[in-house]
Formats: sequence, structure tokens, C-alpha cells
Amino acid sequence: MARFKRILLKLSGESLAAGTGFGIDTERLAEYARQIKEIHDMGVEIGIVIGGGNIFRGLSGAKKGFDRVKGDQMGMMATVINSLALSSALDAEGVKNQVYTAIRMEPVGEFYTKWRAIHSMEQGKVCIFSAGTGSPYFTTDTGSSLRGVEIEADVMLKGTRVDGIYTADPEKDPTATKFDDISYDEVLQRNLKVMDLSAIVMCRDNGLPIYVFNMDKPGNLRRVIEGEEIGTLVHP
Repeated sequence: MARFKRILLKLSGESLAAGTGFGIDTERLAEYARQIKEIHDMGVEIGIVIGGGNIFRGLSGAKKGFDRVKGDQMGMMATVINSLALSSALDAEGVKNQVYTAIRMEPVGEFYTKWRAIHSMEQGKVCIFSAGTGSPYFTTDTGSSLRGVEIEADVMLKGTRVDGIYTADPEKDPTATKFDDISYDEVLQRNLKVMDLSAIVMCRDNGLPIYVFNMDKPGNLRRVIEGEEIGTLVHP
């Protein structure tokens, strides 16, 4: 039985690079597609947002002399590239899907509206939301929160390379301890680097729970959907 009926899955662009630092690792992409197919076959309605950090980050570009608005627009285009790659991988798995863009760029993707997306999910398609919010100065974390709230998702599943939220970065601090669950306000008070602050506040103010888990371990997405406690829940 599926724990959630409709989800917003947030994936990082860096994870698509699978440790190489840039680009798209085809094996990692295919594994993500297989995991998504598993829960799609369970009847879960799925919306997805992918970051673009494996290709370009607007904020990093701005520090190197790029105009911030143009840099963020480049980052939006990076998320479109990743979304098209995931769409192709889902096609290979026989999973019907639709890429939506926050900026008009037909025929690359369909222009996003809440109602088109919900209709597509109800028809059994995986919806991939690209180009962030369509505006600069917003991260894909905030874009994920916005889309999750708009499509009336039961939860945002944040797939990362660690198995939840810790008191500190577990890759840098061996004494860091994991939270099984934590409130939005405690995340904000502790300034934990789960998502950017505006994304956390949007989820809090709209009652969208966040579940952080390790997406890079095959089968974990299905385990979360089946109710296994393998990550960290952020809730009121």
C-alpha cells in the first residue's frame, strides 16, 4: 500500500552527475527512472523537480562575473536539460510523462499551469517541472515548494545523497547525529542546510511536510512510499 497518493519529488542536479561533479551519468539517470517507475506502478501520482547544479548555478556564476539575472536564467535552462534527460529515461522504462516549463519554450515542454499538471497526473503521467519558478533569485528548492503546494501534494520527498537531516553535515562531522523527525521551526532556528529558508517557510505556511532521504540507494523511494522510516520528516 502506498503511504502517499500524490508526491512532489525533489532531485538534485549534482546527484545526476554521480560524483563526477558535472554532466549527467546515464547509469544514475536510469536508476532514478527505475525507482520512479516502481512507485508509479503502485498508483502514486508524481510531480518532479530537478536542480541544475550539475550544469550551471546562477549564484556561483554571479560570483565569477555573470550578471545574476542572466546567470539564474542559465540555471533555469540547466534544469530543462536535466528534465528532458529524465523524461527520456522514463520513456525507456515505458512510463508516460510530461515536461512542463515555467517559461514558454514549446515544443521543448508544455507551459506549466496547475490545472494542466494535475490533470496529467490524474491521467497517469509523471509530471516533470522545469525552469524553476520562471523568475531569477529563486532556487529550485523554492520552486519545489511552490509546485508541491500548487499541485496539492501530500508530501515533498527530497532525495539527497544522505539518509536524512543531521545536526551537522555528516560528510564533514563524524559526530553529527540524525533526526528521525523535526519541526519546520527547529530547522529554521538551527539554520540546518536542508533547503533554503524561503522553501522551508513556504512548506511550513502551507502545511506541506518534507521527507528527506537517500535517493542514491536503489529501492529507497519505494521504501519511503511503503512507509519505512529511513529518512527524516519535517513537519509542524
